[in-house]
Amino acid sequence: MTQTLIACPGCDLLQRLPPLAEGERTRCVRCGHLLAKRAVASLERCLALTIAAAVLFLVANATPLMGLSVVGRTASTTIIGGAVALWRHDERITAMVVAFCAVLAPAAFLVALLTVLMAERRASIRGLPAPRWIGEILRWTRYLHAWSLLEVMLLGMMVALVKIAELASVSADVGVFSVAALTVLFPAIMAHFEPREIWRRIEWK
Repeated sequence: MTQTLIACPGCDLLQRLPPLAEGERTRCVRCGHLLAKRAVASLERCLALTIAAAVLFLVANATPLMGLSVVGRTASTTIIGGAVALWRHDERITAMVVAFCAVLAPAAFLVALLTVLMAERRASIRGLPAPRWIGEILRWTRYLHAWSLLEVMLLGMMVALVKIAELASVSADVGVFSVAALTVLFPAIMAHFEPREIWRRIEWK
């Protein structure tokens, strides 16, 4: 395998990146900045974590986030239900931001990542290079992940719980725990995700 020419993100030194075996990493010869790493079975672990995140995401959007009880009246809502309620109360910009950052962007990120990982795994099992079209989807995963702000929504819910708890009885439902688990899974996915490894397996035309 030919060596890859790469510029160090820390000091801009142009150097050749040697082929890495599983578990190896390489650093810049001048400043010591981490240039690349290749974890053991990183793509397989990433696929497993992404499937788990997709299941939890469906649960988080299908079940209520919290229940509110005051003066004998109860109410509950889901993530998309909160966005709809904001829209009906003429908070349309906030509703669109919530819907995009808490539902659309995370859903698109998970679908894109699952498509890339499963296509790469299918090609790997057959002993073929990864198809070139997954490169286009791979480029979008970084932007979609940047707009997936579930942790911000979770923080907002925790603040609301603290403030409302003095006025009403509030109970956390399954949706809150699913969102909390997703805020842990998303960083874990990115920690095991190696775009360079996928690019290496894409067929040159």
